[in-house]
Amino acid sequence: MAKEVKAVRGVYERPPGSGEWWINYYANGVRHREKVGRRQAAIDLYRKRKTDSLEGRKLPNLRSGKTVTLGNLIDDAVEFAKAHNKSAKGYIVKAEIVRKAMGDRDAASITPQDIDRWLTSHCKTAATSNRYKSFLSLCFREGIVNAKVASNPARLVRQRRENNARLRFLSFEEYDRLSKVIADHYPEQLPAFILSVHTGMRLSEQFTVTWSQIKWDRRVIELSDTKNGSARTVALNATAFKALVQLKSVGHPKLNERVFHCNAVDFVQRWWFEPALKEAGITGYVWHSNRHTFCSWLAMSGATLKEIQELAGHKTIQMSARYAHLNPAHKLVAVERIANPAQNPAGA
Repeated sequence: MAKEVKAVRGVYERPPGSGEWWINYYANGVRHREKVGRRQAAIDLYRKRKTDSLEGRKLPNLRSGKTVTLGNLIDDAVEFAKAHNKSAKGYIVKAEIVRKAMGDRDAASITPQDIDRWLTSHCKTAATSNRYKSFLSLCFREGIVNAKVASNPARLVRQRRENNARLRFLSFEEYDRLSKVIADHYPEQLPAFILSVHTGMRLSEQFTVTWSQIKWDRRVIELSDTKNGSARTVALNATAFKALVQLKSVGHPKLNERVFHCNAVDFVQRWWFEPALKEAGITGYVWHSNRHTFCSWLAMSGATLKEIQELAGHKTIQMSARYAHLNPAHKLVAVERIANPAQNPAGA
């Protein structure tokens, strides 16, 4: 049976069972708290602080009793995201999940190990873990800017290694097969699928587009709210343009109406897209893979990395570089150029 620890006034363990001991005392009517470490060290420091206060000795410049929680930092981070046109929707979702797990904790008491352990238990993939790490880092960065915390523990958490080697994209045959299944069983969803593949728009971009953003004379869509926080122009090829024309002809939409009324990922994935994939015999593919298909097809058609970056709205060209060599047939075309030195000007 574990020995019961006798409570000492002004000394407490937080979180319980963590081995981290704090002291709490009042000096000149102001509440002070200090994180100490070991229990006995906390008891000794508490007695010293009380003695110094009673004898009128000057106390160190300590934080007042008002606790800044991680929830407070989360509020500031979301406000920052909204003000700077970031993907606020994604931040809000992450904010609520993190708030539920650690929102009431004293922000200054959170360590890199605490964050790393939570990421390991909560996130199934390295990519998801890195996104949450980035969000937490933003919370603490804003906390430092606003003088609410002194350090950013998320910065010290190791980045998970993401496996970007397997970027699933559709072959032209798979695209035709899937399109036929959608046309046969979910015909009203076919324009959404076609536009996704032929423009590479993110789901959050595509399903918030209004008819007023389509510039028919220039065959483009003007996006004002993107993941990168900057506006960009989406070019419409003949296939994408035709799908929009057909969609518009079905009714008489108003300019401020959304082109696609669905905005829920679960609705897109589970209601019709996943069943269509299953019937078409396509595995390892999700809606976001349409974007990979767009970029891969561009690379295979000979588009430069800069063109892929601009058309996909990538923030850096490194993000576009991973699509350049996805198709073995495309690499074969490149090496075939040196197969016959006699026809190669460089070998003349």
